[in-house]
Amino acid sequence: MIDKFNIRVYGVLINEQRQVLVSDELVRGNKLTKFPGGGLELGEGTRDCLQREFMEEMSLKVKVTDHIYTTDFFQLSVFNPRHQIISIYYKVEALEAISVPLRTNPFDFDEQQMKNYADTGETETFRLLDWNGFSELSVTYPIDKIVASLIKEKM
Repeated sequence: MIDKFNIRVYGVLINEQRQVLVSDELVRGNKLTKFPGGGLELGEGTRDCLQREFMEEMSLKVKVTDHIYTTDFFQLSVFNPRHQIISIYYKVEALEAISVPLRTNPFDFDEQQMKNYADTGETETFRLLDWNGFSELSVTYPIDKIVASLIKEKM
């Protein structure tokens, strides 16, 4: 029985070189590629959530701009079958240079990231994908696939 909504907020960052930022994550043995972002906290607005998530995950100040998409169908959580996922996507612009290491290869975790995984069961790293190679096949989650298709159509 579903007993809770899980509201997620994600940012689509496309830089001046037309590269799309993605997060490669290892979560409880599952490899996932998704847009950066995370869970909305009580008392927090969606744009504030996204700014907080970019700061926590990447130490990156971002400007949240246009709304892209909000889930308009039923989506069960991959990680908790009692949660219904609602995801909200915005375009974001970096207000400063990205300082975290950006990887070239998927799931290229360094030693510290693997230590974090051993401690918490989760770790992540980031990559920039070239626009021409970016598609719905570049991301894992069903809702991310819809958003990837939407942004490819609109741009």
